[in-house]
Amino acid sequence: MLEITSHIQLREDELVFRFVRASGPGGQNVNKVATAAELRFDVMSNSSLPAAVRERLAILAANKINSQGQLLIFAQRFRTQERNRADAIERLVTLIRRAADIPKVRKRTKPTRASKRRRLDGKRRNSKKKSLRSSPNNE
Repeated sequence: MLEITSHIQLREDELVFRFVRASGPGGQNVNKVATAAELRFDVMSNSSLPAAVRERLAILAANKINSQGQLLIFAQRFRTQERNRADAIERLVTLIRRAADIPKVRKRTKPTRASKRRRLDGKRRNSKKKSLRSSPNNE
């Protein structure tokens, strides 16, 4: 069980890993060992995630979701499969936590009478200042 938040857990069998050859660090092993981890997580048909979290995750990671509704995370930062696998899981957990946070709804407010007055006073001052710059015979 992978704990995301106190009320969201994922089962290990919901995560599908595939290991491929990675570009980047690896030394002599780079062309021999498949160290890059490709994590596939089915967002759309997942029952572990609440519907609201699923929708926010689909919006948040829209460019990482394929046409079948699977979230693809490609991790190749490290030289070993284990560390790349852990990195992919950590990135998935971070994404789901961000999707689990309910965005705060903005309350529309009206400007106060005093702020309206300050704005208009400032406009009057600027108008007066600019009118004093003009030539006296250009009335």
